[in-house]
Amino acid sequence: MDYYDLVEDSLSYIEENLDKPLDLESVSNKLNVSRFYFHRIFSAVMGTSLNHYILSRRLNASLQMILKENDSLTDIAYALGFGTQASFTRAFKRYYGYPPSHARLKSISFQPMDIPQIIRRPFKNLNGTLITEFNIAAFEGISLLGLAFEIDLSSDDYKTKIRSYVKELIHATSMPITTKSYLVYSNCQPNSSKFRVLFGIPIDLFNPDQIQQLKRRFSNIHPAKLPRMYCARFVYAGDLLEIGDVFKTDFAKTARISRLEIPETDIELIQEFETIAHIMNHYHILVPIKEDTL
Repeated sequence: MDYYDLVEDSLSYIEENLDKPLDLESVSNKLNVSRFYFHRIFSAVMGTSLNHYILSRRLNASLQMILKENDSLTDIAYALGFGTQASFTRAFKRYYGYPPSHARLKSISFQPMDIPQIIRRPFKNLNGTLITEFNIAAFEGISLLGLAFEIDLSSDDYKTKIRSYVKELIHATSMPITTKSYLVYSNCQPNSSKFRVLFGIPIDLFNPDQIQQLKRRFSNIHPAKLPRMYCARFVYAGDLLEIGDVFKTDFAKTARISRLEIPETDIELIQEFETIAHIMNHYHILVPIKEDTL
């Protein structure tokens, strides 16, 4: 059984037993693996501890029960192992930012979440810690022609907005499916949820007439030159817009263990797609790092 099969089995078991006692010992025993091994694998693959994951799924289950309005908050708290309504309310408010009564009043929209997808990526053991595999290499730079726009991570539609621009440019250019493309995220200000984004294709793949046609069609299409820089390169399968939290956890752990340092640069992160046939699904993530990290 590989890492992913093990974790997938654990997610199914947890989901089916949210109304029963669950902890590291009970779940690892069910899977016939040691507690140490399972804790290590689960934390690496899911980007969170088992206890935090179990809590999040119980709160998610409580949300579904609250919205049905058949049970009291006290009944829900006991059914999901919180012990008291007070402890349930505290946990719910910490996680969602509002007490459970707000969900029942429908004054704020709460949406139950499906079991999270397993993000497949290679791991390696570094100084006894499992981290996402990466390599450090020079990104030689490239000139792109792309659509520039701004997103706000605090808004509900930022994922739709990114996907929409990606599809628009791909359809407008009619490039071969083997064409490389890039999503560049830049200029996030401190304490801000806003990013500038550019989805681009190498400019040397266009002739002058094509460039002029695209400029007439899109007011926000621009050339952009990505400079040469050193980057930590990660390989992921899955939509970054859905796995962002896992990647942030992965990178934070990798940077800490490997002592990677981030330079002062406008570019926060680059997604490099090998082909537009697998756009948004299989790609490299490049994060600029200081050259003296090497």
